[in-house]
Amino acid sequence: MAIGWGQEKLAKAINDRCLGFGLTELPIPSRKAEISRWENGKVIPDPPMRAILREIYGRTNDDLGLPTEADPQDASGSELSERLIIARRVDAETIAMFRNEVDGVRHSDRRFGAAKRLEQLRGHITDIEGQLRHTLLRRERAPLASVLTEASTLAGWTSLDIGALGQAWTHYERAKSAALESGSLALLAHATAEQAFVLVDMGNTSDALALFAEAREIGERAPRLLRAWLAAAAGEGYAIAGQPGDALRSFDEADALRPSEVVHPELPFLFLGGSHLDRWRGNALVHLGAAEAIDQLESLLDGMQPSFVRARAATLVDLALAYAAAGDREAAQTYANQARRIISQVGSVRLRRRLERLVLPGNSRSA
Repeated sequence: MAIGWGQEKLAKAINDRCLGFGLTELPIPSRKAEISRWENGKVIPDPPMRAILREIYGRTNDDLGLPTEADPQDASGSELSERLIIARRVDAETIAMFRNEVDGVRHSDRRFGAAKRLEQLRGHITDIEGQLRHTLLRRERAPLASVLTEASTLAGWTSLDIGALGQAWTHYERAKSAALESGSLALLAHATAEQAFVLVDMGNTSDALALFAEAREIGERAPRLLRAWLAAAAGEGYAIAGQPGDALRSFDEADALRPSEVVHPELPFLFLGGSHLDRWRGNALVHLGAAEAIDQLESLLDGMQPSFVRARAATLVDLALAYAAAGDREAAQTYANQARRIISQVGSVRLRRRLERLVLPGNSRSA
């Protein structure tokens, strides 16, 4: 149950959330005894406690080895009628509300990390799916499907960040289906490209590159901002696959495509403003083992927006790896320590695993 956490740490995390879930805070020794009973299989956490555990870990009941709450029985005719009536109330204001909720999670995720927000995001997805399931006309379903795509794509990315690859894949599959219903090739291209990163993290770069290529084909008539993002995503894939020529060409193309206005009203989930694209290229240079990665990334640190906390952690990881490759143990260790402090705050399993691959000069692996 603790999944790498000590019982005391888990007990404190549970107590911190009890009030918000209507549960009583227990003394730490009592809470640890409760956790022991769960681990021994003598007691199964009740539904409110399962919700707390899902929020702490950013995992599903299945991931945690917990029972799944029973689905409600098929709705009777009267219940179905009520749901259809409620769905008729979905209007532009409702769509804006759903989108604002998703956008709020997105901004929180940039600052504070994914795991604590994933349970909230799942709730949004359930609400949107429920409305979509009972909305009749396509002209009304399409905007709902667009928001469902954004929510599911964000859930896929946050799941990827906490290392839940199977969960991420499922979210992206939902995102692609919803994008098709929305009629937006731009949304479909974005969801497809992000799904390719699941394959990257699995080590399946050949299939990932094929999926990146398909995403670019789908989005060939999309706004320039998305085409720039798709080119950069493919560039990262090529870099990880060890194809420097293709990687650098893709980033050159992304730079050429990047519009002067780097915010698009139809693409609120994309951000290539400031130094973001340059940071992304620096990351690719690290994967390629290029010495110029250090100068490029260090020149960007001071100008990074404070709200992009995880992006800063990623840059610090890149610099630690780049300095280690250059043989500078002290600089590598300094950046690694800075990265660890932020990673512990945002809970990024993805970044932590990347940092664990750091080998300091002298064949001494980073702790």
